[in-house]
Parts: sequence; C-alpha cells; structure tokens
Amino acid sequence: MRKVWNILVSIVVLLPGFASAQYRQVTGYVTGFENREPLAFVNLHIAGTRLGTTTDVKGFFKLNVPDDLPTVKLVTSYVGYQPDTLLISGSQLKVNVHLREDVSNLSEVMVLSGTMKEVSKMNSPIPVEIYSPALFLKNPTPSLFESLSMINGVQPQLNCNVCNTGDIHINGMEGPYTMVLIDGMPIVSSLATVYGLSGIPNSLVKRIEVVKGPASTLYGSEAVGGIINIITKEASLAPRVKTDLLMTSYGEYNLDVAAKQMVKKSSSLVGLNYFNYSNKIDKNSDNFTDVTLQQRISIFNKWDFHRDQNRQASLAARYVYEDRWGGELQWNRNFRGSDQVYGESIYTNRAELLGKFQLPTSESIFIDYSYNYHVQDSYYGTIRYAANQHVAFAQVRWDKKIKQHDLLVGLPFRFTRYDDNTAGTASRDNDPVNQPMKTYLPGIFLQDEISLTKKLTTLAGLRYDHHNQHGNIFSPRLSFKYAANKNNTTRLSMGNGFRVVNLFTEDHAALTGAREVIIKSELLPEQSWNINLNQATNIPFTSGYLGLDASIFYTYFTNKIVGDYLTNPEAIIYDNLDGHAISNGITLNAEFAMINSLKIMTGITLMDVFQVTNELATSTKTPQLFAPVFSGTYTISYSFEQAGLLMDITGRINGPMHLPTVPNDFRPEQSPWFTLLNFQLTKIFRNNLELYGGIKNLLNFIPKDPLYYWHDPFAPEFDTSYNYAPVQGIRGFFGVRYTIQ
Repeated sequence: MRKVWNILVSIVVLLPGFASAQYRQVTGYVTGFENREPLAFVNLHIAGTRLGTTTDVKGFFKLNVPDDLPTVKLVTSYVGYQPDTLLISGSQLKVNVHLREDVSNLSEVMVLSGTMKEVSKMNSPIPVEIYSPALFLKNPTPSLFESLSMINGVQPQLNCNVCNTGDIHINGMEGPYTMVLIDGMPIVSSLATVYGLSGIPNSLVKRIEVVKGPASTLYGSEAVGGIINIITKEASLAPRVKTDLLMTSYGEYNLDVAAKQMVKKSSSLVGLNYFNYSNKIDKNSDNFTDVTLQQRISIFNKWDFHRDQNRQASLAARYVYEDRWGGELQWNRNFRGSDQVYGESIYTNRAELLGKFQLPTSESIFIDYSYNYHVQDSYYGTIRYAANQHVAFAQVRWDKKIKQHDLLVGLPFRFTRYDDNTAGTASRDNDPVNQPMKTYLPGIFLQDEISLTKKLTTLAGLRYDHHNQHGNIFSPRLSFKYAANKNNTTRLSMGNGFRVVNLFTEDHAALTGAREVIIKSELLPEQSWNINLNQATNIPFTSGYLGLDASIFYTYFTNKIVGDYLTNPEAIIYDNLDGHAISNGITLNAEFAMINSLKIMTGITLMDVFQVTNELATSTKTPQLFAPVFSGTYTISYSFEQAGLLMDITGRINGPMHLPTVPNDFRPEQSPWFTLLNFQLTKIFRNNLELYGGIKNLLNFIPKDPLYYWHDPFAPEFDTSYNYAPVQGIRGFFGVRYTIQ
C-alpha cells in the first residue's frame, strides 16, 4: 500500500512539469544538394539534447522541439555525405535539409557490376567506376548516350553523319565490344546497340557503373571490352514527382517526368521521356542536315514489392518509339526509299521487360529475367533494312558464404531470334524466304571470393557456355585485391572474353551507300585475353580530399572480325583477321574536393590500339579507327551556397584519331586535336525549383567535311562514317527542374 501511495505522490509532483513542457513539431525533407534526391534513414538530433529522429524512405522527418528553446541547432549525419548543422528559429515549422556528398567516403557506396552482388566499392575485387546522376546534370543532355562522354575512357562514337546512330567505345574498342546492362541484365544488345541508350529517362537512373575490360565470366558474350550497368532507382526511395524540361537554341526539346505511387506494400515509379527536334540546320553548307530530325517517346514503369526486409522482388517495363531522319535538306517522307533525294529514315519500336525475384528460402537465391522485342524499319537511301529481334534471358543465381569463401553460382540461359532482309539471314539454297538466326546459349558460372587475410582477397571465376552454332566456350577470370589500409587498394585482374558477331546489327557501313557486302568465310567467335592493374588511393586532408584511381590495361584479341574497304571500292569484304589485335594503355582519374564548395574531377587516357595482319610471311600493323592516342575529361564545379547558385564547367579533350577514308579522299586520315567546352549556371530555390542554363560547345568546334561524295550520295563511294566530333556548333540551352518530395 505504501508503494502505491509513493507512486501517486510522485505523479502529482511531476504532473505540473509534464504539463508545462510544450513542444512544436518541425517537419521537412532531407535530400542531396546536387540532385535533390531524398535520403532515407538520415540521423537528425538537436544539439545539446537527446531529442532526435530519422528520415523515412521518402526522406521525410518529424521532430518535436521544446518551446522553451527559441533557437536550436539541428545536426544531421549520413554515411557518404558531409554532416551539416542548421539553425531553426521558433517560428520555423518546415525545414528542408540538403546534404553534400562526402567523396572521401565513396568506398561505402555499394556496387553490383564487378561480382554480381552488392559490395562496397572499396571491397570489390574488381575495379568498378561509379557515376551518379549529379555528374550528368552538370552538362544536361537528352539521352544517356551523350551523357557518357563525361566519363574518362568511354567514348560515345557516331557511326553515321546522316542518321546519327552510334555506339559506346571503352578503351578504344568498338561499340559491339561493350555490353550495356539495365539492373544487371542484358537488355541493350545486338540490334538495339545503337539505339538502346536513347530514351532511358535520366530521372530514373540511380547510378551508372562502368567495368573496363572483359567481364564475360559473369555476363557472357558481348562483355569483351567492358560493361556499362545502368542501375535504376528503387521506386520507394524516389521523389513523389520530378520533372525536367530542357531546351536548346537549335530547337531541341527534351522532357523527363517521373512519378511515384505507393500501393499497399508495393511502390511504383513511372517515367516518361519525350524528345523532339524538327529544325533543319546546315551550318557547314553541304546541303545535308547537321543533326537528324527526331521524335522519340519512352515510357518506363518499375514496381518494387516489399514482402519483408529479407526478400526482394521487382518488375519493370519500358516502351520506346522513335522516328528519325537525316539527309539532303529538300528530303521529305515522299522520298523515303527513292533515288531522287537522298535521306536516311529509321522507325524504331522497342519493348522491354525485366525483373528479379528472391526465392522464399533461407538461402540467398535469386531469379533474374528479361525480355526485349526490337523492330527497325529503315531506309538508307534506296537500301531498305527491316529487322526484328527477340531476346529472352533468365538466370538463377545462388550466393553462399562458407567461412572465408563467398561463393556465387549461376545458371544463365539466353535465347535470341534475329531476322532481317539482308544476306545475313538469307537462305543458302536461294530460297526467297528468310531463315531467321536463332541462338541458344545456356551456361553455368562459378565464382569464389576468398578472404585469404584481412588485407588480401582473391577472386576466381569460370564460365561455360554452349552455343548452338559454335559449340563449347570457356571464360575464366582471376583477380587479386590487396588493401594496405582503408585509403590504399591495389587490384590485379586477368580474364578471358568472347563475342559472337551479328554483322548487320553492328556495322552501319554494311548498310550505307551502294557497296556490295561480301562475307568471305564463316565468321568465328572473337576471343580476348586481358590483364588490368589498378591502384586506388584516397588522400584526405583538413580542408578537403583527393582521390586517385590509375589503371594499366592490356587486351589481346584473336579471330577479330574486320571489314576490308580497300580491295574493292564497290564492296566491303568481311572476314576473321589473320593475325591479332591489341588494346593497351594507361588511364588516370582524379577527384579533388574542398570544403569551400570547389570540386574538380578530371581523367586522362593514353592508349595504343591496333591490329596486326599476317600476310605472305610478313606482318602489317594497322591503327584502330576512332581510337585517340590521348583523351581526357574535366569537370570544375563551385557552389555559391548563400545565393543558391551552382557553376559547372565541363569538357572533353581528344587527340588525333585515325579515320576511315576512301580512295582519292580529300579528307585527312587523322583528326586534329580539339576540345568540347561547356558552361552551366544553376539557380536553386527553396521550394525545390531549379532553373539552369548555359552554353554548349563554347569554342564552336565543328568537324570539317564529315561527308564524302561526288555530287551523288547514291554512288558507291558515298561515305557517312567519317566522324570524330559532334557536328553541332555553339548553342545555348535553358532548363527547368521541379521536385515534389
């Protein structure tokens, strides 16, 4: 009874104190400073008290602040971002916090591409480069294809000056050697290689991971030169609505819209991209459009299913339609396919489906799956190219840790059906009915990551594929990682790559002009061996941070497929190279950040890419086309935080590269040194509204004489592949971004 009486007395004594303690509720969002993306599970607390909270998956927080504290210091902390302190007065009930990335903690960022499972960047045995959307906002473009020019050692290469199709080169190797993945799955390949990066809404990209060098052990054919893996955002972590409208003085318009919706335990992210350019411009006065006229629409929808914290499932779909044409200024649709006015017209329809599902077991077993259907209806002058392609992919992967071993086992299967109206699928017995190419590629891969000591890790992998036409294919890989300390890591990687070639989907020259295409013999799969030595060093200091990443690479190719343009000026002769090809060089990336808001990113690549032909007991060395001996990228950013202004200077430098020329060509065989310089200024308002604008190609560099023809573009010698820089000159741009958290 006495205990009860004591409790009642205590309540009576303390009750006035509780009653007098009044609170005001402060709410707000925490986002990244540069990209305004919400940050989940950020820690916030009031300095000098035990009061605090964390943000939810939307970056939203609620915090009770005592009324007897008229002004408080709100302290935020989050891994990978610089801590911040914000003063909140008694009248403020809504606060938005914008955190800056702490580049010295990039080692904590999770990567997927190197080992097909999420590990921190510094712990990955395979060197993986990570690029966030904030980098590409410094030089906004209507497609990811153009954005990738900001990455050192990666070169978006236009293959046609009339229709402006292109592909991605890594370390000097042509586009077909680069595999483009979306969420780790081979969505963009073969027929879609030159179009797959167009129409992916930038607002849906979480990050881009780049692996340079063969990755066939995990990803199979096409991953010979490297991979570009586009990681999309988790729907639950995206803003409620995000819009971005970009316009240029050339008359280009690009709209990105993304919206999130929560449905019970699931979340959906819908993205729309629309691009329109319908302005005929001929700055170099050759009577041809400098840039293709285009109309493109892309719709993307991703669902994340949240059954529980230990099981993951997602499903995404995308549809792309594009209508583009380039050619003589007087061309219109009435001339499509005719020999009166030259034009190249391409209609593209593309549908994609991809997803993953974690099995309801105690083991870490995932099923990945994807499917894409691509239809292309095009005319290159009078030559029609009509093609369609189905690619289905499924994979079961099992991740298992046993003591110091981290095992990964996968069973992939890939089916490709390709059909067109060229000799590539024609029947051998002169049957007029096409014989579609059908490829069945089942396989199995095993990877073992072994922690030998706290500092030394090794990774061994082996893949076996059975190609229904080329038989058994083996792809081994071996890597070592030595971490001297948390700021110094050395990696040595060796591996084998293979590639099965589909000529007519990869070489635009086989379709342009009036040359006859001759396939000299049955084309065998290409093989490559690669070695890469990488050193990553972080140097933190009181007022900032310096990050250095250097690599030495060497790749040896056999069975390389080459096109002979010189033996017969009216034909292109394709065959496996009697000899070998080599890509070797050095690449260096540096990132320098100061606490006074100055940030500099730069990179250079020195390389020598060539092929050696064995003929009549002699060897002939031929430089690789479109592979500059020197190339570099640079980004300089400075933020005037009080004024809410961001200033960005971006650019790319290219040294001379060998170019394709025809007999009696008046154009030089090598390009000149040049740089493409861009400037942007961004104004950020408190209500998540951003206005940005600037100048592209500030130095107004335009390549000279990109087309070769003797007043007749229908002639066999007409050449559209001579390209080393964008044809667009200096132009202004302006844009508006708005985000609803």
